[in-house]
Amino acid sequence: MSSIVLTGAGVVAPSGVGADAYWRSTLDGELHVRPIEAFDASRYDTTIAGQVPGFSSKDYIDDRLAVQTDRWTWMALAATEFALADAGYDVAGREAYHTGVAFGSGSGGVEFGQREIQALWARGRRAVSAYQSIAWFYAANTGQVSIARGTKGPSSVIVTDGAGGLDSVGYARRVIRRGTPTVLAGGTEAPLCPYSLSCQTANGRMTTSPDPLRGYKPFDVEANGYAPGEGGAVLVLEDAAEARRRGAANIYAEVAGYAATHDAHHHHEAPGDSVQLTRCMRQAIADAGLLPQDIDLVIADGAGNRDFDALEVRAIRETFGSGAENVPVTAPQGFIGRLCAGGSALNLVVGALAIRDGMVPAVGNLADPDPEYGLDFVREPRRMRVGAVLVTARGYGGFNSSVVLRRPGA
Repeated sequence: MSSIVLTGAGVVAPSGVGADAYWRSTLDGELHVRPIEAFDASRYDTTIAGQVPGFSSKDYIDDRLAVQTDRWTWMALAATEFALADAGYDVAGREAYHTGVAFGSGSGGVEFGQREIQALWARGRRAVSAYQSIAWFYAANTGQVSIARGTKGPSSVIVTDGAGGLDSVGYARRVIRRGTPTVLAGGTEAPLCPYSLSCQTANGRMTTSPDPLRGYKPFDVEANGYAPGEGGAVLVLEDAAEARRRGAANIYAEVAGYAATHDAHHHHEAPGDSVQLTRCMRQAIADAGLLPQDIDLVIADGAGNRDFDALEVRAIRETFGSGAENVPVTAPQGFIGRLCAGGSALNLVVGALAIRDGMVPAVGNLADPDPEYGLDFVREPRRMRVGAVLVTARGYGGFNSSVVLRRPGA
């Protein structure tokens, strides 16, 4: 089968716009969760979030397009430009059917949608913009990027909440193996408005701490839920032979393995076991043609909820057996919040850059790991050779996904 490689990464995150800025901040351990600023959140249970400071559509897209689209789409368009520039990939210079687009999505254009709902109730149906029908839709980012760049290859949107960033890569890999040389994958989110916060609060898994230092704390003894966040990443994935043929400047990693499972459990409660999450991890490793002992690093989902963290720890221990204590585990999203599909896409960037630089960032906002977990949580940036990375994500409703990234040519 075709080997698929990651050749470009574009990032819009609370800790930095652009992959380099994001990576520096992540390695420096900077906390970018803070009180919500876009609106008065004092009436809500959750009042902190990861927010991209100073991000404006004016810096990235035409005003005529901005009024038709939501903030999450602005972020996707910006991240796409960064990714294509990083990859040195000229969409216009290639056959239009040679490039596809597949993004994960968890929230859609909720801020745009809220404005239109307010207009409907305040001024009637004639006040609702015609763009409402496309701006809120889960597939808006896929469509707008395709239109902006003139791509005509296979395209899709994957709606699996936090697992969506990884599932988009699984979709991209299948498309590339079927003959489309390049796919833009990943995802961005912008779920920080009253309507969206109300929806997320219903899941009962968000932190109620107003203090960012005591809020989202994956694997900590004080873990009390997650802080939401906005942003994400777009990745350029290519057939390896095609990437080398065109002289790709960057080949960060090979997408060596992928798997997805489902807990088939009521979404309001934690699953009673880790069977399906373990199965997902094991299948991704096997799909890469590797054994558990070949994995150098785990980038965990890091729910920041005691029940869900314990389930993930159990799955890691079941996957790696007696060697589980020796596998470094990180979850840098604790520094910026859970970005839904955008967060799992960002963790793929973390895995790729860890392979490139031989540096592993710490678990975000981890002060006191639960001693019962017994894993090697990365507490400070760690210099080490990384040949293979297991990235795992979970989505609300029981979705589990894992991707294995491997050093190119390994």
